[in-house]
Amino acid sequence: MSSASATAPRSSTLRRIIQWISALAAIGYPFAVYFGLNYWGISILAPLLIVLFASRLTLTQGKLRQLSWLMKAFAILGILLALASWLLKQNHWLLYYPVVVSALLLVLFSHSLFNPPPIVERLARLTEPDLSEEGVRYTRKVTQVWCLFFMINGSIALFTCLHGDISLWTLYNGAISYFLMGILMCTEWIIRKTQRRA
Repeated sequence: MSSASATAPRSSTLRRIIQWISALAAIGYPFAVYFGLNYWGISILAPLLIVLFASRLTLTQGKLRQLSWLMKAFAILGILLALASWLLKQNHWLLYYPVVVSALLLVLFSHSLFNPPPIVERLARLTEPDLSEEGVRYTRKVTQVWCLFFMINGSIALFTCLHGDISLWTLYNGAISYFLMGILMCTEWIIRKTQRRA
């Protein structure tokens, strides 16, 4: 086996490892900020976040062009917020990342409602290309529900930023918001399965 062919699997494995690490770190962003600010300070935390978001920017791939664009937009805005906090020595810029995420998701989902097919329908067609008319109507309603969720979630996230309590901010953005999202996803799954059996 040549050295080039042996290097290719290793680089692919390394790429996947970096993708998983950066994805987990992005999900745990509120806790990373909380502990980073308490134990390291902005001068260490911000550069680490910049590296994290830069790795996500370069490694992002998606089955849907819109989702790939969205992940890259998340990464770019994460870099900008971390850079602003680092250069200005102001921690609060880091807190706005969850707000930005909800705002971008709201823009993507609502835009797809006025420029069909809605994003949920596009995701559904990845596994079910011949989606029925009833399925199309259902996915549109689900897209509308997610728009409402992102609007409410982003508003609460903004409140936690302005409130100035890092513990409250971490609790909501690192736990409660994911819990609410999970409830919504489970509820939608139950409704979908129930309608298919009917």
